[in-house]
Amino acid sequence: MNEIAAKLGEVGLPAPIAELAAKTWDAVIVGGGHNGLTAAAYLARAGQQVLVLERRERLGGACTLERPFPDQRYSVSPCAYVVGLLDELVIKELNLRQRGFECYVADPNLWVPFEDGTSFGQWLDDAKTQRNLEELKVSKQDIDGYWAYEHLFDEIRQRLRTRGRDSWLDATPTRAEIEELLHGERHMIDIVFSASIADVLDDYMQDQRLKDALFGQGVIAAYGGPKDPGTASIKLMHYQGDLEGQGPVWGYVKGGMGMISFAIADAAREAGATLATGVPVARITPGEGVTLEDGTTISARTVLCNADPKRALTMLQDIPADYEQRLTDWKIRSPVVKFNAALTALPNFTAAHNQTWPARATIDVTEGLEAAQRAFERCDRGEPAVGFGEIYVQTGYDQTPAPQGRHLLSVFGQYAPYAMDWSTRRNEVARQFIDLIARFAPNFPDIIESYEVLGPPDIEERIGLTQGNIFQGEVTPDQMWEHRLSPRTPIEGFYFCGAATHPGGSVIALNGRNAAMAVLEDSRVGAPAR
Repeated sequence: MNEIAAKLGEVGLPAPIAELAAKTWDAVIVGGGHNGLTAAAYLARAGQQVLVLERRERLGGACTLERPFPDQRYSVSPCAYVVGLLDELVIKELNLRQRGFECYVADPNLWVPFEDGTSFGQWLDDAKTQRNLEELKVSKQDIDGYWAYEHLFDEIRQRLRTRGRDSWLDATPTRAEIEELLHGERHMIDIVFSASIADVLDDYMQDQRLKDALFGQGVIAAYGGPKDPGTASIKLMHYQGDLEGQGPVWGYVKGGMGMISFAIADAAREAGATLATGVPVARITPGEGVTLEDGTTISARTVLCNADPKRALTMLQDIPADYEQRLTDWKIRSPVVKFNAALTALPNFTAAHNQTWPARATIDVTEGLEAAQRAFERCDRGEPAVGFGEIYVQTGYDQTPAPQGRHLLSVFGQYAPYAMDWSTRRNEVARQFIDLIARFAPNFPDIIESYEVLGPPDIEERIGLTQGNIFQGEVTPDQMWEHRLSPRTPIEGFYFCGAATHPGGSVIALNGRNAAMAVLEDSRVGAPAR
């Protein structure tokens, strides 16, 4: 374990602030989340003098590790929960495996229990998935439709990412270029730009159980329900990875998701970047540097912002009016709630009675597609309605973040609004989570040792993400591809490097790499940011 990981990212100050301010830096990066750290690593490797300033006391942003429970032996990834999109290019170039990154591919990669005691599982072995479908007595037509549905998304992934140009690298392709990569095939183009996940499921299968099991991948972090336009593209975004060479699958990181950020930080520090935590930035003056909240000025030729666009607006000086309007209009609504719990035993799911293997899956619990749509509509009216939860049990593969014999469970849940009185309704939301899981694992209420509920305002306050949006902005088609923010901005000397940039949210790290490449290209040709 590297030194940064051993400290859970609490690296403090490498030198007194006055000493840091006495230097002139090539680049200052505002925010020490995984993308900011990635940009720092690449810039430092290219010989630039780089300073990362993180307002919190620990590195990692939403992809970090904390100890939120009375028993300090538990360490929890508070927001990011599973790995699937972390790009192999970054893993190799920054030697992340040698720096402590290790993961276990979840198997089944998706498991969905039903209330009648049956379940649907997507196993890494397709033959096991096929047997599961047959045991459920799914019709041959729907089984064929299921495989066609999965192959469709995989074909889009390969056309956009693995055959010729990788559309996630460097500049964002235009819609016309994406349509060309998709060979003009209308059903693929609709998935990228307009379709709802419910409509696509309807095109391929009729069995409601399959629709109820599969819709969740289209609403992850979405301010929308499964019937809302654009949600198919959210499934696609989450289907663009190639984890451990096994394709678009998800896995558990040994030690927790924060180990990714800490490995990247180790690469940045080894390359010569300076990392400082507990240093909040108040003002960004492009071309000159930043001013800290204590009034200290730190000079830098270039500033990269890993904070979200709304935070950036509060810090930036002299923004062109049209660009200021674009950042003002950037949609950042979030219905996401995180429920993190320390457990005395594993949940005992009725659909896998007394079995431990569900703890090695990613598990979706839901009352179904129609109920999830209604839950979103309630949320949009200002009411919490937890109608979908994606569960992971870190200790199913990896005991290290918990005391021996105890377990860690986290739920990425929806839906609850930002704008409600969380101080009086937090227990109500917690009860909704507990009751939803207990419908499928009746022992769940009795095994909870400690828990925390992080609603959108809590994520905003703790992590610094406006309205608690973990993707720094909604990822429906109107804010993706050429509509996503570019690292380059109209402000000379100012770049974005966070999840609001292409290719989008999640723990990808290409956002930070793309930003660093833009800075290096512009510095080589002497061109201003554009």
